[in-house]
Amino acid sequence: MKDIFRLLKQGSKSSLIASIVNFIIAGLKGVAFLFTANVAMFAEMMHSLGDAINQLFVYIGSSLSKKAPTERFPFGFGRLVNLVCLFAIIVVAILSYETIREGIHHIVEPLPTDTDTTMLLINIGVLAIAAILESFVLYKAGKEILQQTDQPYDGLKPLTKSFLHLNRAKPATKLVFMEDTVATAGALLAIIAILIARFTGFAPSEGIASVIIGLMMFYIVYRVFMENAAGVLGEHDPHMEERISQIVLRHDAIADIRKLFVLKEGDNLHVEVIAEIDPDLTSREVNSIRDEIEKIIMEQRHVTDVNMEFELDDGKKTWPKTQNEMDQKSK
Repeated sequence: MKDIFRLLKQGSKSSLIASIVNFIIAGLKGVAFLFTANVAMFAEMMHSLGDAINQLFVYIGSSLSKKAPTERFPFGFGRLVNLVCLFAIIVVAILSYETIREGIHHIVEPLPTDTDTTMLLINIGVLAIAAILESFVLYKAGKEILQQTDQPYDGLKPLTKSFLHLNRAKPATKLVFMEDTVATAGALLAIIAILIARFTGFAPSEGIASVIIGLMMFYIVYRVFMENAAGVLGEHDPHMEERISQIVLRHDAIADIRKLFVLKEGDNLHVEVIAEIDPDLTSREVNSIRDEIEKIIMEQRHVTDVNMEFELDDGKKTWPKTQNEMDQKSK
């Protein structure tokens, strides 16, 4: 039991906060839907519930992925967070379908526009609270993304520049940011739809908003599925590969890099390097070079394992591959 609590403490904090907030928001929207029977509110309730369940799964998966490597799983359990996300996204896909189906139903057969001011205030009030809470979580997730990518995160940068560095963020943080972006936009869209229906009499506006929200949820389903499927299969990190290649080649004893890849293991990175060295170096010098370079690589963010090997310099330039291929084509 102690081990479980220790692992839970290491889980994604942004996912846990987002899950709690979304369960609260889903409850508020559910109560509002029972009182008002507003279809846009129903869509928002389903969206928040899907986000809450998904983010809870991600938090649990990110916690269990921190389990130490074993003899059977020598690379650890990093990919478990990707596997859990694949199961969780099925729930969101079902909720997305129901949201779109309900929206189409109310476009075809719209309910009469509610003229009760109290009901209007309930809907607008709940959605406004939801938008504020979702934007808070969005800001926190954006801040984490900038921290994880070594970018400044002061002021409004978590809400603006975080989009530029989204692909380099941890899977759990990326998921929270994407879902809360759609959640914040969905709450604002639902408010607009309710106001249009109330003051113009265009009743299908709420159904249209529901369909749009459902489609945005399906986009999240697609992105999350594709990215986590790649994570389960094993995906390389080109940005970190470039960074590590610079570290290796910076050493005077390294003539070239014959092979280099950085494998993503959930939040962690596994590094494999085969470098070329001078054949006149002694075994003691080679071991010293290996220790020195591996120490620097292990200091890089998210790197948990390095395997470095050496081959004798063959006099041919291998790294970077793109430059080598360009040289061959030019000949």
